[in-house]
Amino acid sequence: MLQKALQFLREHNEIAFATCEGNLPKIRVFQIMKQEGTVLYFATSPKKSVYKQLHENPNVELLASADKVSVRCVGTVTFDVSDDVQQWIYDNNEVLPRLYTSYDKMVYFSLNIAELDYYDLRPTPPMLKHFDLRTGDMVDGYVGERYSQEK
Repeated sequence: MLQKALQFLREHNEIAFATCEGNLPKIRVFQIMKQEGTVLYFATSPKKSVYKQLHENPNVELLASADKVSVRCVGTVTFDVSDDVQQWIYDNNEVLPRLYTSYDKMVYFSLNIAELDYYDLRPTPPMLKHFDLRTGDMVDGYVGERYSQEK
């Protein structure tokens, strides 16, 4: 099921990306630029507020959703992205060259997914799979009180 969730992220790379500024949440649409297993890569301008927010608090949450399925990921970003990966991201994205004259005008960061939730509301009962990628644990769950495991 983890591979199914990761494939969903590959197919739905436009995501809601949440940071914090002080104690206030900030959310915006972002694009996953590259995916290697459970590591996701992103690019942004060093002049944007998201760059400052990530330096002040590197903990993020993201959400991809389509057709009653969603994948939520939690983790901590790092700005340690190799030059080769930065160049690949720039060269393989149709929008970035229209916005920036060179790949080195941007900053790149990665998210090594720490936790991932896969929700599928199509079956009855709806399904929730929670993956803690730090420990390797996977927990099944249900959505809503009707199918709660608590009686």
